[in-house]
Amino acid sequence: MPSLPLVNLFQRDGFCVVEGFLDRNEVADFLKSIERICTGATVEHHDATRLEMEPDQCREGNRVRRIYEPCTHYPAFRALSDSKKLLDSLAQLLGENLLFHYSKINMKPPEVGSVVEWHQDLAYYPLTNTDSLAVLFYLDDADRTNGCLQVIPGVHKNGIVNHSRDGFFRGQITEPVDTSKAIAIEGVAGSAIFLHGMTPHASAPNTSSHARRTLILGYRAADAYPIYAGETTLHAERHVRLVRGERSPLARFGTQAMPIPRFRDVPKSLYELQRRFREEQS
Repeated sequence: MPSLPLVNLFQRDGFCVVEGFLDRNEVADFLKSIERICTGATVEHHDATRLEMEPDQCREGNRVRRIYEPCTHYPAFRALSDSKKLLDSLAQLLGENLLFHYSKINMKPPEVGSVVEWHQDLAYYPLTNTDSLAVLFYLDDADRTNGCLQVIPGVHKNGIVNHSRDGFFRGQITEPVDTSKAIAIEGVAGSAIFLHGMTPHASAPNTSSHARRTLILGYRAADAYPIYAGETTLHAERHVRLVRGERSPLARFGTQAMPIPRFRDVPKSLYELQRRFREEQS
């Protein structure tokens, strides 16, 4: 659970890290669940509503890139998202009234693990205020070689930077990114990273022989209401549920301006949006 110094770090830097949030047994159980979920999945035969496969594989390729909404579909992950320990931690950062927003597992398979370009999470789902965060649980030891999270500290209060080009949302920052102050968050399995929705972050491809599986849970304050951005808003709100406190009858407005993403279509994932943009630029 974040201590007061860590809460202060979150407010100052836009993130904080809690080592050992999950113990070894919890990590092992989650990895077993992931193995069961992915067993038998191939590029040719998989449930595309629950799994996304790594690109550039043959039809029999079995490397999974992402598991969608594990906290909706699988009880072990749902239990973590509702756990008192986690919600007590979140209440220190977002207040007592909390909505669960989304969940995913980014797999980063060995020697493949797709790149994630620099972006801010809140750019994808505009809200009436910025009290939104993601909790990233490392399920493997993570370092620079297998694509640990990279962040730019202290700029989360500066607003949303441009993620669009030629009138459409591109899923990544489309202006020059000053990475001179970027840091790589290395950590052991079981570490939790509390990441503000406005903090720019990215991750490099996995060039190692070790996986870097990361469970990601999104939350927001109950008075942070979605700003309608078309069908993508409806898609993003499907898994939202109250997990602590009460729903708010009022939307709290905490920003003077919030960019509204314009999508060509409903994208499959961040990876797909970023791939399209890279191809257009090449």
